[in-house]
Amino acid sequence: MGTLLDTGQKPYNHYGSYLKEKYDGQRVFKVIVDGNFTCPNRDGSKGYGGCSYCNVDSFTPESARKLPTIKEQVEAGIERARNGYNAEKFIIYFQPNTNTYAPTHLLKMMYDEAINVCPEHTVGLSVGTRPDCIDFEKIALLESYTDRLDVDLEMGMESIYDETLTRINRGCSHRELQKALALVQNSPLEICVHTIFGFPWETREMMLRYADEINKHPQIKFVKLHHLHIVEGSIMGVQYKREPFHVFSIEEYTDFLCEFIPLLRPDIIVQRLFGLADKELLIAPNWGLGKSAIQTYIDKGLEQRNAIQGSRYKILA
Repeated sequence: MGTLLDTGQKPYNHYGSYLKEKYDGQRVFKVIVDGNFTCPNRDGSKGYGGCSYCNVDSFTPESARKLPTIKEQVEAGIERARNGYNAEKFIIYFQPNTNTYAPTHLLKMMYDEAINVCPEHTVGLSVGTRPDCIDFEKIALLESYTDRLDVDLEMGMESIYDETLTRINRGCSHRELQKALALVQNSPLEICVHTIFGFPWETREMMLRYADEINKHPQIKFVKLHHLHIVEGSIMGVQYKREPFHVFSIEEYTDFLCEFIPLLRPDIIVQRLFGLADKELLIAPNWGLGKSAIQTYIDKGLEQRNAIQGSRYKILA
């Protein structure tokens, strides 16, 4: 007897299925763009060194960086997506660093350049940023594209606990995320929040409460759920080498997700269940599996445990 997974269904709202349905079965692919942004937590505006889990050494000083133009990056990304994945439609994804950390007029020039490379096949604009780099003017700019594109604003929540955010040198409080979410409460923007599970001082119960915080914000449409990576070139990497601490095994992380996913509001769409780090940089945890194998392992674990998204969701008073 077959399972739900055999039919392509998953026990949670899967982003791939959402895109397939939304775009009538066409293959939609995200094209990553590096706008050569920095971060207020690295340039001295809020701090130096960045978040302690971040691979700061991978960011070459701006004066030494020689990136292709935005147009060249998009053209190359579209070509790879077409040739390698038979992609038909594209979402332009400004991913590395803080992609609203510039004057609004410069942001507009960059976004315009990217989406105008292949406008007839570009269906979306996705912008990753920090909640403390969002204001009314930048929201208005992003909203100006929603008459012709789906616009996804992705903000790093990481943890809901200010003690954790301080310990990881985040340079941003949870209150600042709440303020940013309030700014987009009635916005046509599609909001995504990114979390990191597995900071060694946070208990399982503490991490499960992330679901309650996400659930209470109806403007959150997407989530990206990641487990903590320890990577070379990060402050946490140095700490781990000096005094190793516990990180999730794939079995433990799957077991955690089997508790977390049922608590998550049933309408939220899950863009990711885990993160990946470059093999050359990864210190821990090394699960010894590729992306597809990890995805299959977690999906099977969720199905075997009957861990259905929203099955334990409770509307908070």
